[in-house]
Amino acid sequence: MIKTELCRVVGTMSGTSLDGVDAAELVTDGNLVYEFGPTTFHPYTDDQRAILKDALGKWPDDKVDAASDLIEQVHIQVLSKFPKAEMIGFHGQTLAHDPRGGRTHQAGDGAILAQALQKTVIWDFRTSDVRMGGEGAPLAPFYHFALVKHMNVSDPTVILNLGGVGNITWVDPRLAHPEDEGALLAFDTGPANAPLNDLMMERTGKAFDADGAMAAKGIVNEQIIEDFLNHPYFFREPPKSLDRDAFTDLVAAVADLSIEDAAATLTMACAASVAVGLEQCPVPPDRLLITGGGRKNKTLMSMIADKAKVAVQPIEDAGFDGDMLEAQAFAFLAVRVANGLPTTAPSTTGVPINTGGGNISRPLSE
Repeated sequence: MIKTELCRVVGTMSGTSLDGVDAAELVTDGNLVYEFGPTTFHPYTDDQRAILKDALGKWPDDKVDAASDLIEQVHIQVLSKFPKAEMIGFHGQTLAHDPRGGRTHQAGDGAILAQALQKTVIWDFRTSDVRMGGEGAPLAPFYHFALVKHMNVSDPTVILNLGGVGNITWVDPRLAHPEDEGALLAFDTGPANAPLNDLMMERTGKAFDADGAMAAKGIVNEQIIEDFLNHPYFFREPPKSLDRDAFTDLVAAVADLSIEDAAATLTMACAASVAVGLEQCPVPPDRLLITGGGRKNKTLMSMIADKAKVAVQPIEDAGFDGDMLEAQAFAFLAVRVANGLPTTAPSTTGVPINTGGGNISRPLSE
């Protein structure tokens, strides 16, 4: 354990949407956020994205050296821009996630980053939770709890992240700590940007549906949505989590649709799964604070509002940076790991007991 109080720490996130690396600095003690520091985004090139996509679904024994090397080198380049940071929270790149099989795989070796950057790196946040019987995801809820505390509100509040996969965090800020019983409920809602991004790249060569413009021109195939919502995942009680490619049947189902109708249907699939997820919250929220790239998709935001019958707002309306929340989360979690505090709980990942995750790698010179 590294004993630390207030720490200037930088966190990174390379999400399942494969758009690039987010990095964000915080000053925190792992309980509260005292300062939001600088941020940066490093987009992947098409060639880099192709290397990572080729490695998706693969495990360490599947020869993913090219993807691991890429993740390490890009992160070293990005993290070198944060000279004032005392410590690093490195998520790596999720290539495969099979909690029911007791395994999860994030490419990238934090020890290599520690030596290259000469800083302590906290990494591999998910493995211990999965080994303990948890889902290993989502991991941002403890940080979401800190953000809701920062908002100084008393009513239960919901944060919805729309990355490659959608995930929801229900927060009761009246409780003192995120691991307290009843403080949090968190789970993956269903596919979000990943299927739509893949569709756009395959058919148009574009990385995403900007503003939801393509989906806005299409007609939703309601039969596909009905079949999608009959997937066993939606009948499981939370907490629960998904792999990026858990809904391959959905992708196959839109293969024969026009690009416009396919985009509209995949967008509605995300919105419909969010609506189902809200029904599993302890108390329905009055509004959704939305983070992640999906909040910039006007068609998706409109569909969620219509399907869930709730006001939707980008998290910027609460004063936060929706592009950087997950990177900030891993900075926050790194300090919790350093201080020996839990990073997951039964209500966030289904792990049997409050659990701390993360490996600690120090430079060899220390």
